[in-house]
Amino acid sequence: MNLWGRKIFVILISVLTLGLYIPPTELAAESADKEMTSEDSSEEKELSLSIEDIPDSVESSTESEKPDEEPFDVIMAQAKEQTITKMGPKILEKIDAEMTEEILPKIEEVVEMLLTQADEEAPYYEITEQLSPGYGEKIFNLYNYRTNEETARFHVRRDKRPGEGYWFNFHYHLSEDNFAKHHFIGEIYWEKNTPPKWMS
Repeated sequence: MNLWGRKIFVILISVLTLGLYIPPTELAAESADKEMTSEDSSEEKELSLSIEDIPDSVESSTESEKPDEEPFDVIMAQAKEQTITKMGPKILEKIDAEMTEEILPKIEEVVEMLLTQADEEAPYYEITEQLSPGYGEKIFNLYNYRTNEETARFHVRRDKRPGEGYWFNFHYHLSEDNFAKHHFIGEIYWEKNTPPKWMS
C-alpha cells in the first residue's frame, strides 16, 4: 500500500470509530465518591479517637505550658533585624562576617545591660522601627512605651580617615547624659572607595 493509501485508511478508520466507544464515566464517578466518603469517615474516626484518648490532665498542662517570649529575646531579634536592614545588601555582602562576629554580639550585650538596669520596666521596652536611609546614622532606639521615654539610641556613622579610607563606627547614646556622649560598640573597615548609601 502506498503512502497516500495508508493516510486515507487511517483517516477513514478514525472517522468510522469516532463516537462508537464511550467509557462508562458514571461507574468511575460512583466508585470515586465511595472511596472519598470512606476515607473521610475513617479520618474522622481516627481524629475523634485520638482526641478522646488524651487525658484531661495532659490537655490542661499543654495549654498552661505555652512559654511567653522573654522581652529580651523579642527586642534582640528586632535589634538584629534593624541593624542588618540598615546596612543593606550591598554593604552586608562585604562585611557580613564582622557584623555577625563582632558588632551584633556587642549590641546584644548593651541591650541586655540596659534591660537589666530597667528591671521591672523591661517588659515595657521596645525597639523603634523607623530607619534613616541615605546617610543618616540612626539604626534603632530603645524606649519604654509605657512612659514614652527613650533610653538609648543606637547609631552607625561613616568615618573617613586620611590615608586609610572609610570605617563604619557603631555606637550608642544614653538618655542619662541627654544623648550627648558617644558610647563605643565597634568599628568595621570598608575600603578607600565611598560606601553605598544605607539600605541599598
